[in-house]
Amino acid sequence: MSGSALAVALVHHPIVDKRGDQVVTAVTNLDLHDIARTARTYGVRRFYVITPAVEQLLLVERILQHWREGHGASYNPHRGEALALIETATTLEAAIAAWSRETGAEAMPILTGAKRSDGVSFEQCRQLRQQHPLLLVFGTGWGLAPEIFTRGWTVLEPIRGAGDYNHLPVRSAAAIILDRLHAEP
Repeated sequence: MSGSALAVALVHHPIVDKRGDQVVTAVTNLDLHDIARTARTYGVRRFYVITPAVEQLLLVERILQHWREGHGASYNPHRGEALALIETATTLEAAIAAWSRETGAEAMPILTGAKRSDGVSFEQCRQLRQQHPLLLVFGTGWGLAPEIFTRGWTVLEPIRGAGDYNHLPVRSAAAIILDRLHAEP
């Protein structure tokens, strides 16, 4: 997939839980590693991990230090290469601003959500990328808080599986979406 720069964001707040309450979810080591590796495979230039929790930001930095400078750097250099894509931010707005500064153009957030029934197609998203640097926004927990969808940002159509069950792990959803956006029509 050619076009403008592409980044992904993994949001840990504002997120909803199973009951629909707004929460801060925990950063997981698996999400960091798997999404970074998938992002690197598909030419994504930046992976923003978003949480307001200071302890979680420190955890991310500790994990990154191990794979960039610690024993992990010599043990598995490919992992460090993928994890080099990661930057942290305390808010989605901060990540959008950072991505805009990095690309030198206004970044366009593209929201994702399994429960959505609207959204642009993968083909339309590929076309948007020809004009704007995109930031694919993924939620953790039970998805992005409804307030994020009231900001007028573009929404990507949900992944459709074989039936009506649709609750993929975020790292799987990210891999599928990046593959579909990479595919030529």
